[in-house]
Amino acid sequence: MKVLLAHTPEMRRNYYGDRSLNGLRAAAEVILHESDETLASASLVRAAQDVDIIVADRMTEGRGEIFGQLPRLRAFVRCAVDIRNVDVEAASNAGVLVTRAGPGFVQAVAELAVGFMVDLSRGVSRATADYHAGRKPEPRMGRQLAGSKIGIIGYGSIGRYLADIAKVMRMEVLVADPFATMSDSAIRQVSLDELLAVSDYVVCLAIANEQTENLIGEAALTRMQKHAVFINLSRGNLVDEAALAKALLEHRIAGAAMDVGRAPDQMPSPELANLPNVIATPHVGGLTPEAIEYQSLETVRQVEAIVKGEAPQGAVNADRWTRRP
Repeated sequence: MKVLLAHTPEMRRNYYGDRSLNGLRAAAEVILHESDETLASASLVRAAQDVDIIVADRMTEGRGEIFGQLPRLRAFVRCAVDIRNVDVEAASNAGVLVTRAGPGFVQAVAELAVGFMVDLSRGVSRATADYHAGRKPEPRMGRQLAGSKIGIIGYGSIGRYLADIAKVMRMEVLVADPFATMSDSAIRQVSLDELLAVSDYVVCLAIANEQTENLIGEAALTRMQKHAVFINLSRGNLVDEAALAKALLEHRIAGAAMDVGRAPDQMPSPELANLPNVIATPHVGGLTPEAIEYQSLETVRQVEAIVKGEAPQGAVNADRWTRRP
C-alpha cells in the first residue's frame, strides 16, 4: 500500500518527526510532499493519484471534490483533532474512511495558558522588549495568580487540566460549560455572563462550531472587569476580533493573549497581535515534542490498522467505509 504524507518539509519536521515517519515507512510505501506549498485540491489530487491513504496535516484540506477524483483512495487520515476542513460526507459517499488524531497537546496548551497569565500579570515580555531596545523598563504593580479568579470557558480535556493547575496555584476556579457535569466541589460552575463579570483571567477553551462563532464579542467583552484579561487558546472563530481590538484600545479590559486567530493556519491576526496590551504566539500551543509525537504516532497506528482492513480508533465514518483493503 502507498501512503502520501501531505506535510510540507517544515510541517514534517515540526509536526511529524523521524520516529513517526520511520513507523509509517514500516507499515507502507511512503510518498513525501517535498514542496513548501500546502497541497490544494488540484495539487493534492495530482500527488495522490497512485496512493491508498493520505496522511494530512492541519493545513491540507479534504474538500469534497477530491474523493471522486481519487478512485484508489481508501482513507484520509488527519494528523489533528480538528477536521472541519474535511468534507466527511463527501468522503463517506465515496466510501473513503476519515480519521482524526486525539488531543495529545493537553498539557502543552494548559502550560502555555499559565505562561500567558504570568506574562499578562507581571509584564515579562513588555520589560524584556524594553531591555532589548535599550530602554529602561518602567516598574509596574503586578497581580499574583494566587487568590485571583480564573474563568475557564469550556471544560474539556484542556479545561480540566488547567483547572487542576489553577487549584494548586491557589486560584479560585470558575467554569462555564453548559454540557459539563461538575463533580469537583472546589470548582464553581457558573453561567458565561457571571464568569465574564467576576473573573480576573478569562481563558477561552471552548470548541469551535456554529454555536460558538463570535462567542466573545462586544456584549461579552463589555461584561468583563477593567482589570481583567482575555486569553484565547481555542480557535480564532470564537472571537469577534474587531470588538476585542476596540475593547483593548479603549482600555475596557487590561490585556489579551492569544495563540490562535483568524489569520491563515489559525494564526493570530497581525493587526491584533501588534497592539501594545497584547501578547501573541504563532499557534504553538501544541508544539512540543511530546504533543506532536502523540498525534503523529497515532496516525501510524491508524495506518497500520487500515492496511489490515480494520477501522482504527479515531475513525469518524467507519460505518460507511466501503473502500476497505
